[in-house]
Amino acid sequence: MPKALPVIDVRAPICCAPVSAAPMRDDAALEVALRLKALADPVRIKLVSILLTADEGAVCTCDLAAGVDLAESTVSHHLGQLRKAGMVESERRGMNVYHRARAESLEALRVVLDPNRCR
Repeated sequence: MPKALPVIDVRAPICCAPVSAAPMRDDAALEVALRLKALADPVRIKLVSILLTADEGAVCTCDLAAGVDLAESTVSHHLGQLRKAGMVESERRGMNVYHRARAESLEALRVVLDPNRCR
């Protein structure tokens, strides 16, 4: 069984220099790793893609479930992992929950991983 990573609050934006700037500190590397771990699933990647390209901004769990052909409970689990990583925000509207991607969190991750950022 793989060793579990420590639990830290990763909802805040990544606050470290790009990986190409200098060798990363342990705490910064852990922050990036936890966010990448949250994305390291094909269903989660597809959910983020659906949320980023949604015309109406927020998408209901039921529509996301249909988009990835999974049960709503399974989709809710995946969205929970993305929410813990700060990549998705959710809002209850009556009986439904609507989700939207936090583009700024995904952009921060892209900036940290961009090898050309410090050139």
